[in-house]
Amino acid sequence: MSGAIVTRFAPSPTGRLHVGNIRTALMNRLLALPGPDRGQGHFLLRLDDTDAQRSTEAFADAIRRDLEWLGLEPDASFRQSERAALYEERFERLRAAGRVYPAYETPEELSLKRRVALGRGLPPVYDRAALRLSEAERARLEADGMRPHWRFRLDEEPIAWDDGIRGPQRFDPAALGDPVVRRADGSFLYLLPSAIDDAEAGVTDVVRGEDHVSNTAAQVQMFRAMGAQAPRFAHAALLTGAEGKLSKRLGSLGCDAFREAGIEPVALLSLLARLGTSDPPEPAEDLDALARGFDLSRFGRAPARFDEEELAALNARTVHALPHAAVADRLPGSMGADGWAAIRPNLRTVADAADWWTVVEGPVAPDPSAPEDRDYLAAAARAAGELDWSADPWGQLTGRLKAETGRKGRALFQPLRLVLTGRAHGPDMAALLPLIGRERAVARLGARPEA
Repeated sequence: MSGAIVTRFAPSPTGRLHVGNIRTALMNRLLALPGPDRGQGHFLLRLDDTDAQRSTEAFADAIRRDLEWLGLEPDASFRQSERAALYEERFERLRAAGRVYPAYETPEELSLKRRVALGRGLPPVYDRAALRLSEAERARLEADGMRPHWRFRLDEEPIAWDDGIRGPQRFDPAALGDPVVRRADGSFLYLLPSAIDDAEAGVTDVVRGEDHVSNTAAQVQMFRAMGAQAPRFAHAALLTGAEGKLSKRLGSLGCDAFREAGIEPVALLSLLARLGTSDPPEPAEDLDALARGFDLSRFGRAPARFDEEELAALNARTVHALPHAAVADRLPGSMGADGWAAIRPNLRTVADAADWWTVVEGPVAPDPSAPEDRDYLAAAARAAGELDWSADPWGQLTGRLKAETGRKGRALFQPLRLVLTGRAHGPDMAALLPLIGRERAVARLGARPEA
């Protein structure tokens, strides 16, 4: 690739971002970051808010907040609702050139035409009947109150492009049909404003879902009709659920759900950046690290499986690598760097740290030791009070108890862990015991349940 890359993410503020949207935003963001054969680019946010009835400012704000939480902030942003004059001007140019034309069929008439075409074994595309109307016939229809919708007239030249993921693509315009670009009420549909915006913003690369492939075919001709260079397009396979089928649940998995589950943004992005490739997802430090390994040619055409369990496991690995400074504001106030280092290997989410920190500060569960361990624990309490706590108290304690009692292995270690932490498993005791400290350790080891 040569020249600065400009990408864009274009959600409609008619709802919240879901995992599929997030993946699209991420892929466009990564493409605009330095990586193999790429220089620094620009990532734009375009809010496709021309649907005035369904678009809301609340959804627009939520999209911006979610992108910020994910670390996918755009370099610039704009809204389609503020560009009506531009669309009108470009539309008039296309109309003057004969590339858009009025059509007067009602939805019911169009539906009937599609059924007839299918019944005859033909593609259910528009038959261009409106192009055969005379000026007088159009005038009569409009005099009768018929307001036209507008279609983009595709030319006969085959449509082709080299897709960044799907490879060479070729479409016959006759099989597509002239797409509607403007409704009878004057509002624009997605196709034309999107192409106008990409041309005006100098967008060079667009990554989007494979459900847009036929849209791209029509837009390739729109760019040409406007005298603009079409971006390089790449169409990613859609996500499926863990069960291998398209999952409605994926449509509800958004940033709120991930935040509630304790998912780290970089863990989610690390997974989404590799879905659809043969590369196993690995925890990444940041977006720059993901960008260095991001290559569209590694993505396949098969549906990409999003597995929440895989995300949870990757999140745990991500948490285990987080430095204390990155999470300090989310930890119990008394947990310092040593505490985080001791607790971190046992966490699946940062929020779990508060629960695990009770093994240090207490209270812990009542003494669960077996009766035969009572004398052993009493000896442990005496030994703990006599240790030099400045140098590996756990090693000193277990070494002394092994020598005094002859215990080893599980019989040596497990009763101590149970009484000191109230749990059968947990962080490494050599790291944990100094945090518990002499006073608490002696109290826990020496405590006896009431008879």
